[in-house]
Amino acid sequence: MKVIHYSDIPPISMVHPSVKNVAGRVMIGKEDGAANFCMRRFEIGADGFTPKHSHDWEHEVWVLEGQGEVFIEDQWHALKGGTAVFVPPNVEHQFRNTGDATFAFLCLVPSQAPEI
Repeated sequence: MKVIHYSDIPPISMVHPSVKNVAGRVMIGKEDGAANFCMRRFEIGADGFTPKHSHDWEHEVWVLEGQGEVFIEDQWHALKGGTAVFVPPNVEHQFRNTGDATFAFLCLVPSQAPEI
């Protein structure tokens, strides 16, 4: 069992030319004994974005706070706290912050996906 506040998990900054102002935290993962999925919290700072990419696994997203957009199926969709997103396997997607505050969301992926 694990009970922890997200702020007690150090953020891991993503450093790559296709990423800007993004940090992730593994909330629940393999080290916790989660054999079927991984829960991650991503925080995107002002003007930040994730890479535009696709992969073989689906993921489910729950927006916690801030304002952003997701690029999926060749168009951008506005996101705010309380919004759910399903990204099917092999679909190109990208998240970006469109506000001034941190854009944060939970992202759940199956165990075969990279944790961060």
